[in-house]
Amino acid sequence: MVGRRLWYLGLALVVAVVSVAYSSSDTDARSGQEKNLRRAIASYDAMQRYLYLPDVKLYKEQYPEQPGQNPYSYVWPFSQAMAATIDLAGIRKIGAQYKDDVGDRLEGVELYWNNTTTPPGYDSYVRPPLGWGGDKFYDDNEWIALEQVQWYRMTGDQQALARAKQVFDLVVYGWDNDPTHPCPGGVFWTQASWSRDRNTVSNAPGAELGLHLYEITGDRYYFDWAKRMYDWVNTCLLAPNGLYWDHIDLAGNIEKTQWSYNQGTMIGASVLLYRITGDSQYLRRAEAIADAALEYYGGAGRLYRQDPPFNAIFFKNLLLLESINHDKRYRKMMQDYADEMWRSARDPETGLFVFEATKPTSLLYHAAMVQIYATLAWSPQDYDLMA
Repeated sequence: MVGRRLWYLGLALVVAVVSVAYSSSDTDARSGQEKNLRRAIASYDAMQRYLYLPDVKLYKEQYPEQPGQNPYSYVWPFSQAMAATIDLAGIRKIGAQYKDDVGDRLEGVELYWNNTTTPPGYDSYVRPPLGWGGDKFYDDNEWIALEQVQWYRMTGDQQALARAKQVFDLVVYGWDNDPTHPCPGGVFWTQASWSRDRNTVSNAPGAELGLHLYEITGDRYYFDWAKRMYDWVNTCLLAPNGLYWDHIDLAGNIEKTQWSYNQGTMIGASVLLYRITGDSQYLRRAEAIADAALEYYGGAGRLYRQDPPFNAIFFKNLLLLESINHDKRYRKMMQDYADEMWRSARDPETGLFVFEATKPTSLLYHAAMVQIYATLAWSPQDYDLMA
């Protein structure tokens, strides 16, 4: 009887210790989310104060303005400010407050839309009368469409979904159909006449976009083209270390830089393939890329030499993977980076991020930091909404 009583006392002690540990873990998680929430709001407010032009619903490229600077940003920085706004709107506690801001971004991005071409798409710069347009870059269009898909998943916005479908048609149009080229196939980087490159960054986000659209619509057109883009990247740009190179040109030369966003988008595409098919090979592929990326970028300061928008895209795709396998290493790497950037790159007087002391704040880089803090403030239960 005494032995049984001691066993029960021991069990009660274990339960109490475990409960305290879980309670402490939950408290730490909530504390981290609150910290990231405050940082996201402060960083967004600084972006709006110094870089936003409310009369036209566009942004400046940088602050302070430089001699000869264009009046408005290119579409790539704008797309990342739009992503930052949508990510803020995804925070359960405060998201509803940013719905109108998202509406302004969705309106502003249409000033880049060029419907005079077939197929239509977003130009690299604002269209007339405010600007002069520019070449279409397939990756620029893909980032915008992925944000529109995320907004659709969050709200059911049919107009956003319709635009994302149009962008996917544009991406398919960019496929290289010349069988004599080295590593035939692949989506070119841009429609510009000088374009010679087929990139991971024009194919992997295209695959992600197609897979999201297949999940939403069930139309095999999206799945088949997405799988084609995904397979092309794995065939032509997968490096021996399990990560992805940047691009291959029409002479067969491979540019072997391993940017963080290229790993992120292939992780994301693999997660979506697993989600759609249930085939565990895709989950294993996503986890293998993530493991290789954590090892590679975790050493020699490599993560901190990547551009912040590349890291924001990388991190958000890691969170998409976490929605499946619940591996908290990804969030830890993201949080460590976010903490270091807050400490070392933020100007406390303006709230802007300055990554080079002699240069102005870039909308592109600052918006990336808003995304990072905002998504760190998300509930993990919502990570599956990310696109």
